[in-house]
Amino acid sequence: MNELGPSCRAELAALALRVREHIVRMSADGGCFIGASLSCADILVYLYARVLRIAPATAADPGRDYFFLSKGHDVPALYGTLAELGFIPRARLENHLKPSDRIYWHPNRAVPGVEFHSGSLGHLLSVAIGVALDIKLCAEDGRVYVLLGDGELDEGSIWEACLVAHAQGLDNLVAIVDRNGFQANMATEDLLPLEPLDEKFRAFGWSASTCDGHDFSSLAAALRGLPREPERPTAIIARTVRGKGLPSIEGRADRWFVSFTRAEVEALLAELHGGGPAAVTSEARIVR
Repeated sequence: MNELGPSCRAELAALALRVREHIVRMSADGGCFIGASLSCADILVYLYARVLRIAPATAADPGRDYFFLSKGHDVPALYGTLAELGFIPRARLENHLKPSDRIYWHPNRAVPGVEFHSGSLGHLLSVAIGVALDIKLCAEDGRVYVLLGDGELDEGSIWEACLVAHAQGLDNLVAIVDRNGFQANMATEDLLPLEPLDEKFRAFGWSASTCDGHDFSSLAAALRGLPREPERPTAIIARTVRGKGLPSIEGRADRWFVSFTRAEVEALLAELHGGGPAAVTSEARIVR
């Protein structure tokens, strides 16, 4: 991965915009976890377009890289990325939440490009460890990437997995934290403070760094030259904004899951393309 030139950054930005369009469209007729899906869209776009050794034709190749979406509720961002890169037809996204398809609120491995089911938080880092260990035992050179939510780090199983990954010297494992600062409808630091997050990973034996999760050059620098430390897994804390791309919902605790009307979706799409703030009144699901 070399330095990103202007044309490459423009291509990635255009791809990320199309993925965000898909996310917004999936927020109607039953809704989706729109805020966090928008926050991780740039990370997924960069991974699939520039990092992962995987393509529709090699999705079953045992020598491929692996990606696991541990924060499974953000699957609209993954669906959109897979559709734009040819893993599934774009038209299939219109089946979101329809009983005739598997395009649902959480990943299902029946959808091409999805490696494993997720939804119950705190589990897929352990699954990724199993795959990374198998790659090591088979003397292969594949790498395993897993995207975690910051609120998901409240799960004790995450930190147990971190201990095992270090003990096994899994330097082919990369955990990226979508650090948007929220979990459900509350700020992480108001519920159970996580900072200093990079120091926590280092204390568990990982190499850790931070980056801007919406800046492709920053993501490129964070993902270049891995592993950063031999026999240590890598943690990247990607600072992001919930609802990125839609100023009317950015950084809002009350816009984590919403079922928008079709009219609201059209207004949000216009806002995504630089129009004025969308007037949306549909209420988010509240968890207490």
